[in-house]
Amino acid sequence: MPITLAPAGSNQICRPCGRSSTARHGGFACVRVACETARSVRLLDVRQALTPPDAARPFGAYSPAIRAGNLLFISGQVPVDPVTGTLIDGDIKAQTDQVMRNIATLLKSAGIGFEHVVKTTVFLIDMNEFSAMNERYSTFLPDPPPARSTIQVVRLPRDVRVEIDAIAVIP
Repeated sequence: MPITLAPAGSNQICRPCGRSSTARHGGFACVRVACETARSVRLLDVRQALTPPDAARPFGAYSPAIRAGNLLFISGQVPVDPVTGTLIDGDIKAQTDQVMRNIATLLKSAGIGFEHVVKTTVFLIDMNEFSAMNERYSTFLPDPPPARSTIQVVRLPRDVRVEIDAIAVIP
């Protein structure tokens, strides 16, 4: 629900609560932007963490995925087996495969799939492995593939070879 103000003479009317900007109610005063009550209700609905039990556990203080409205923001996934919590040992193809399966688990928890992904960012420690990563990455994505950035970095968490984050639209 968008919060708008309607003019009422020299005062502003807060449409969610119907009171003027100079009125006091519920311990809060309406302000030109919106009343505190309406704003606090909106903030509760803005972010929802998704932490499915079958997803890889995060290594730090972050959520594996956050739903904000109709968008799903998936944190950078690394090649960790969600059952054992161990890193996948192997080449870039094996690691990319596990990363994409981890992303698929998070997408599934939101009731969507790779066809809803609109943007990814791939972090590689060696750009010479781009072709091999891309070969495995592309097997998960329908046409047209999402927008993507690929960045070479010096080091990734737990010394993995690849990390991928994603943004998806939830219909």
